[in-house]
Amino acid sequence: MLTMLMTAMSIVREREQGTIEQLIVTPIRPLELIVGKVLPYVVIAFWDLLEILFIGVWWFGVPVRGSVPLLLALAGVFLATSLGLGILISTVSKTQQEAMLLTFFILLPSIFLSGYFFPIDAMPPFLQQVSKLVPLTYVLIIVRSIVLKGVGFDVLHGQVAALAVFGAATLGIAAMRFRKRLE
Repeated sequence: MLTMLMTAMSIVREREQGTIEQLIVTPIRPLELIVGKVLPYVVIAFWDLLEILFIGVWWFGVPVRGSVPLLLALAGVFLATSLGLGILISTVSKTQQEAMLLTFFILLPSIFLSGYFFPIDAMPPFLQQVSKLVPLTYVLIIVRSIVLKGVGFDVLHGQVAALAVFGAATLGIAAMRFRKRLE
């Protein structure tokens, strides 16, 4: 989720400093610009995931019962959603401070409604329905299922489909708004 903040901040910082216009006049396409801005955060996110898995196994003795390649692939789907939200926030925000506040406005409720701190079953029925609109809910189910239970894709296809829909929607909307913002 930190990649959402870093992506939003980096693009808004370019706009604040006036360097986004310099990037626009170069012969690169908007898609190449977006990929160039988010690629370092993709690398950082996967490095963090591998680091956390290593520390969990080595230091805390948490066994990884499922497939690590499957976990990495599904983390990539979630990462697309997170980066899409970061780009979307950057198209809405005018300053870095606004981008940071908007990111925290999305991030904090997501953490509380996803089942990370409190079980979703213990929430009121209305909040249980709202938690279905939070992508972090699905990735937590995926991570817990793969790492702790050792389940495969056949069991997780519903969560993966929901995450893919969120990812496609956020990336699509962000790309349209980013392109419109550039023109």
